[in-house]
Amino acid sequence: MRRTSAGVLAVLALLAAGAGFLLDHLLTVTGRATFTPSLLLPVLLLLIAAAALGVSWPVRRSVRSGIRIDPFRALRAATLARSSSLLGAIMAGFGVGLLVFLLSRPIDPQVGSTVAMLALIGSAIILVIAALVAEQFCTLPKDPDDSEPRDRAPEPGGGR
Repeated sequence: MRRTSAGVLAVLALLAAGAGFLLDHLLTVTGRATFTPSLLLPVLLLLIAAAALGVSWPVRRSVRSGIRIDPFRALRAATLARSSSLLGAIMAGFGVGLLVFLLSRPIDPQVGSTVAMLALIGSAIILVIAALVAEQFCTLPKDPDDSEPRDRAPEPGGGR
């Protein structure tokens, strides 16, 4: 499994920023109130970041101590870390799109909605950082057996 690249995270953030901007624009055009994320969403993102670090910490500890760990456990932790980083990039981009739309309006935005969006963006960035660290924790060293080919062809003329 390859590591999460910064390019993928940037593309997801840009697409989500466009979606957030477009959502608020469509809500405004139809005469509805703009979307303001709940203040519980940043808390949830921080809990996911803690969970990703918590699941990957035993993998890191076992790698450092040299104790063999179930590779599927490490893979599950790495998958959680990767999906968390993707979610964080999407949520950060979405929050930026909402904030850009809100700040581009001629009317001054409410302080509560600006704080909610800034909290969303900040917690999403923390989630991305924590998830990338957790993904680093889940990097297992290569087995020495992996360097040797498993199926060797018999040498010509030998073994008779």
